[in-house]
Amino acid sequence: MIFIVSCEKQPQIEHKIDLFANERQEGKAYVMNADECFKESELVISTSKLKLADSYSGRGKPIFIYKVDSGNVLKTTRDSLVTYPLEFLANQKLALKKDSTVYVYLKKLEGYRFIAEEKHLKYQWVRGASVYSVKADK
Repeated sequence: MIFIVSCEKQPQIEHKIDLFANERQEGKAYVMNADECFKESELVISTSKLKLADSYSGRGKPIFIYKVDSGNVLKTTRDSLVTYPLEFLANQKLALKKDSTVYVYLKKLEGYRFIAEEKHLKYQWVRGASVYSVKADK
């Protein structure tokens, strides 16, 4: 028996299978709803006295420091007494509406040691949280 082998290159058909096609949402960040934000937070305050106090940009990610002058504490797991004015750090600029009462969702500050010492910060905005307005009870 004689076998003849050919070295002719034939085009191969490429079969791509995307196992995570239903889970992938490129360009869309996950935003938690109000209940998830409340559960993930160590400190929740409702306030109408929230304003941008300072911001840093340049090398690295931008940093925003917000100041709460007064408010109602709705949840706390760390401090039994919250003193005002309270400043906290956020990695994104918060979409604040003028003259509206909002919920502030905070957790223990992780990292940012030098800024925390200089500004006396203990809290940061919960990642993935949005600014939710306090709705009047009817």
